[in-house]
Amino acid sequence: MTVSDNYFSGKVAVITGGSRGIGRAVAEALVSRGCKVVIGDVLDQVGQETVNELNTRAAGVKAAAYIHTDVTVYKDVLALFKFAESEFGGVDIAFLNAGVINKPDYMFSPLDDEAEKLLPEVNISGVVKCTRVAMLAMAKRGGGVITVTASCAGFLGPFAQSIYNATKHAVVGWTRSLGMLKDICNVRVNAVCPHWVETDMRHKITKKGEVVVDPYPAFVQQSPTVKIDTVVSGVLSLMEDESRNTETLLTLPPNILRVQEPIQPFPEQSNPAYDQLAEQYEKDALVYYKSLLGPALKKYEQA
Repeated sequence: MTVSDNYFSGKVAVITGGSRGIGRAVAEALVSRGCKVVIGDVLDQVGQETVNELNTRAAGVKAAAYIHTDVTVYKDVLALFKFAESEFGGVDIAFLNAGVINKPDYMFSPLDDEAEKLLPEVNISGVVKCTRVAMLAMAKRGGGVITVTASCAGFLGPFAQSIYNATKHAVVGWTRSLGMLKDICNVRVNAVCPHWVETDMRHKITKKGEVVVDPYPAFVQQSPTVKIDTVVSGVLSLMEDESRNTETLLTLPPNILRVQEPIQPFPEQSNPAYDQLAEQYEKDALVYYKSLLGPALKKYEQA
């Protein structure tokens, strides 16, 4: 899949979880295409090193900046997008990539309220909060595109990844629910859904040299992986192609890109009266939500 360099030239992108792995690879691809990038992460040293390398490659032009960002906290998320505006003038693109994964023995781990919060807060709440703020930042600028990192686990259910699967199912549902944003404020939202990729997240499951009884790490270690370049290509295509909205794009080994379509509306529910009701609701809802955009933008400006 070919991506045009011209689309990205002069645009500004915000990337969460951009210090390493998929986030860093996307940052590198965007900068190489003339895009300015702001990375938000909790890995401050690695994040700053990544930004320094991106700026070095840009040959004297400031192409990237870093700010500490906890995606579970609105204060940090607002600071991230405001920082992008102050550094580069606005935000056109957001790649919401920050995420964590559970250990395979999750179902039998200690019953710990605090530990239980981490995955849903980062993988779900972090995506929701970043999407809401990104939408406002982009609406100020006339529109933009948000790409979220979901996962093939958003459609599957291996027992060892139970809580991770649930969070990624939520991200898929969130993405597919936001189609109206394009008509409200010209913001598109899509999700890339990778299979296992050679990143730190995969290695958290399969630590080399570690003796484990659970068969899942060995299964993951022997499973095929998708090339990180394939994932990057998928992300860029979701950003660039303005016809793509609420798509969930699978990236599969070794280099397959395929849209996973949602199920169609239930035929048992369909009848002329309900179809007419649903059609009228869509029209009324669009008018209503457009009326809310202005006040929300004023609050964002004052934040």
